[in-house]
Amino acid sequence: MHNRIAVIGGGPAGMMAAATAGYLGKEVVLFEKNNKLGKKMFITGKGRCNITNAGEVESIIENIVANKSFLYSAFYSFTNNDIVDLLKTYGVNTKIERGNRIFPVSDKSSDVIKALEKYLNHEKVKIVLNAEVKSLAKLADGSFRIGFTGLKDEYFSKVIIATGGVSYPQTGSTGDGYNFAKSLGHFIADLRPALIPCEIKEKWVKELQGLSLKNVKISAFIDSKKIFEDFGELLFTHYGISGPIVLTMSSYINKYYGNNIKIIIDLKPALSNEKLEMRILRDFEKYSKKLFKNSLDDLFPKKIIPIIIKLSNIDEEKCVNQITREERKGLVDLIKNLEMSFSDFRPIDEAIITSGGISTLEINSSTMESKIISGLFFAGEIIDVHALTGGYNLQIAYSTGYLSGFNC
Repeated sequence: MHNRIAVIGGGPAGMMAAATAGYLGKEVVLFEKNNKLGKKMFITGKGRCNITNAGEVESIIENIVANKSFLYSAFYSFTNNDIVDLLKTYGVNTKIERGNRIFPVSDKSSDVIKALEKYLNHEKVKIVLNAEVKSLAKLADGSFRIGFTGLKDEYFSKVIIATGGVSYPQTGSTGDGYNFAKSLGHFIADLRPALIPCEIKEKWVKELQGLSLKNVKISAFIDSKKIFEDFGELLFTHYGISGPIVLTMSSYINKYYGNNIKIIIDLKPALSNEKLEMRILRDFEKYSKKLFKNSLDDLFPKKIIPIIIKLSNIDEEKCVNQITREERKGLVDLIKNLEMSFSDFRPIDEAIITSGGISTLEINSSTMESKIISGLFFAGEIIDVHALTGGYNLQIAYSTGYLSGFNC
């Protein structure tokens, strides 16, 4: 059993860990509960697979939301350039798109998975599919016993857990690894959804379902304390709000879950209050003989106009030339501060990534080995680290997978 390594989980972190250990000449067995590898990776980037990000390492680290300092060794040991070079070796050419996002030229996530499978095969990693691990125990002689559903127990000198989080459970991410780690004495930081849409209390939001607004500013507050602010694209849904800036916001406000969170949208962030009022004045002069309800077509998409009118408390049948200065200033304030009340996140199984997991205080950041159980390693989403969208979370998977495979 000398240096026989088990990797539990066949996602990007597990594949990288297994292949790296195999490259070093170790006997490696990769166990995956699904009938194929990389099932969650297959749906990333809407099926195109945002492989990583082309930014400098320091830029990538800046996009880590939780425990970024823990990842320095990992990111510098196996960089974004390293994964691009590795994939090229196995036939996948890449391209850089908006936001330095790197995708396969083919736009097929399956090509990325196939390349990693080739890497595993080249390094003589034994792959066991449909292998559901049910238990993990550390024995008196220092070895590990892995129990399976419907298979015989197996024994290994070292184990790497790379089972992912609890988001998208249909891909196999059902939190098994947390239970294994907890049974061995590890602390699990609270599991919360990250990169997930938000539910909103106000009923008028449902009337805007399907409306996408570009170049708006969104801010989140607890009382008067601002906890988030960003610009970008927002999408209204039947339950609340989604879109890139909302997903980003969710990763920052999830640690305040349970507080009374207010969300403010600035619909015209490029205009100061004064310039917006001048713009509205020009429109009112242009449509001076029209009713208020027919005066905002140049300023907003049609779908949101009835909501703006309703929330402004200005009579929709009022002639534009009769609107008072006070009413006009109130309209400006509404446009710059459209307020909503955060109700909840969507269910965690809809989250792109899981926040929380194995405490980074209990893992050696230079090796990914447990500080509690020698010979036990972790890689990927199971660790309490997560990042924004843009290829950063997959880079966490490769880099931590590489370190665990190299040091096991």
